[in-house]
Amino acid sequence: MGGGCRPRRRAHGVWGEDRRAASLVLGVAAAHATHSNVLVAGIAGLVAGAMSMAAGEYVSVHSQADTEQADLTLERRELKLDAPGEHRELTAIYVERGLDPALAKQVADQLTVHDAIGAHARDELGISETLSARPIQAALASAGSFAVGAAMPLLTAAIVPEASVIPFVAGTSLVFLALLGGLAARAGGAPVTIGAMRVTLWGALAMGVTAGVGAFFGTA
Repeated sequence: MGGGCRPRRRAHGVWGEDRRAASLVLGVAAAHATHSNVLVAGIAGLVAGAMSMAAGEYVSVHSQADTEQADLTLERRELKLDAPGEHRELTAIYVERGLDPALAKQVADQLTVHDAIGAHARDELGISETLSARPIQAALASAGSFAVGAAMPLLTAAIVPEASVIPFVAGTSLVFLALLGGLAARAGGAPVTIGAMRVTLWGALAMGVTAGVGAFFGTA
């Protein structure tokens, strides 16, 4: 994952969780549930969502880490069985990147002496210490992103009176979505206004549909 993608991706995660949490709170509130029931449902959704996101991210990134380790094991075996061939392969990689063949061979020589498996992992396999898969960190980041996004509508529901839960949660969530959509668009170099409007529109649609379902079943 490139460093330039992280702000937009993290903002996308937060606005997604805010939208889901707000929709849940509005759906339960529209079903004429009590204030305490709305809060219980919101807290349960926050905890369950954060744990689910963390578990899914851990499994996914751990699979990536297993693949990286398998690739490194194979590369170590190839270095042991055919070191000259691997050296030529590394040299060819540097030539393809624009180095003169003589300079490419010299770079390959020095890097191989310094750390052969590290050079092949980085330049042949695309695996480095900075970008290597870290399952626990990924799981914590995913859970934290969900919790941050879900906490805002839940806190709003806890603070405002029961009769004002629906308009206040909807209003604050839409403002929050607009800010996050603009932030993500700015990080990605897209028009801020269009990004904010797009996220706000879909957020309003999701909350409206969920509130409508809650109101229908609450009345029924």
